[in-house]
Amino acid sequence: MPDAHGELIDTIGGTIPVVDVARYLAGDRSELPRLARTLRYAFEQVGFYYLRGHDVPESLIAATFAEAARFHAQPIEDKLAVRINAHNIGYMPMGGSIARTSKVNNNTKPSVNEAYFLRRERTPDDPDVIAGKRFRGLNQWPAGLPGFRDTVLAYMTAMESLGRRLVPIYAVALDLPADYFDAMFEKPNMIQRLSHYPPRPSYDDNEFSIAPHTDSGFMTLLAPSAVPGLAIRLPDGTWFDAPSIPGCFTVNGGDILRRWTNERFLSTPHRALNVSGLDRYAIPFFFDPHPDTLIECLPTCRTEAEKAKYEPITYDDYALWYATRNYVHLNDDAAA
Repeated sequence: MPDAHGELIDTIGGTIPVVDVARYLAGDRSELPRLARTLRYAFEQVGFYYLRGHDVPESLIAATFAEAARFHAQPIEDKLAVRINAHNIGYMPMGGSIARTSKVNNNTKPSVNEAYFLRRERTPDDPDVIAGKRFRGLNQWPAGLPGFRDTVLAYMTAMESLGRRLVPIYAVALDLPADYFDAMFEKPNMIQRLSHYPPRPSYDDNEFSIAPHTDSGFMTLLAPSAVPGLAIRLPDGTWFDAPSIPGCFTVNGGDILRRWTNERFLSTPHRALNVSGLDRYAIPFFFDPHPDTLIECLPTCRTEAEKAKYEPITYDDYALWYATRNYVHLNDDAAA
């Protein structure tokens, strides 16, 4: 598929571009302009891309999927021992989220999934923990799963490293210096979600494994699942069933990226349905700037005569608004 300059873009299904970073991650910085052009096309036309050539070991990805299945196979009382808290850390039971921020569907029913959330691993003497800063609390680890913590933390470490090395591609794609975002991602906000979508032969009206929504942040990296289910709402309004491609992450941007770029880059709605007859697991990794980062229109995303479409806001403040709207336990707390 050609881009606006006639350069051929490799795609999956003629729809979702492929960004192959193997040479770049091996140290070939001359790849940056080519990768930036492909990424720019992906976010201006689709809002998703497939990431090929990453260096996250396949064995580590497989082990993390196995740990997700092991966590959700526990008795409910063991999972509830680490029930999700005000920092959005821990186990969210079935029906714990309603995607109220969706702009493409009036979601009125909880999504049919359960999930376990982790954030940056911290210690009790961490200054942010001592200060009680929101979404910067201690992770809650299950007691009866030896090896679980080590595997999941190893995966999060590998994903954080990958995300930080991808950020320069985003900067160049936005006509900025390659190091423009580096300081903002020196200690990024990150969320690891281990999701379980039980099989359902059918769904009630307006019910989904995960309802149509946009993500809140900068970058979401989804490892390929053995069981399909992801669908992407293309800009023309049609839904595209996105295949899981072995060896590739499915990557999308969220609302922070859209705000930051003055809507130059898309935050594309997506959903999941599991009608496979099998349990489906997903291990999305959410990679975002440091929580204190001020999100305001980037200098290359408007002319002097144009106005920014959004008021400046910190990542933390936007994340709190988004989470309070969409997670039942936080919404109930706010109402109380």
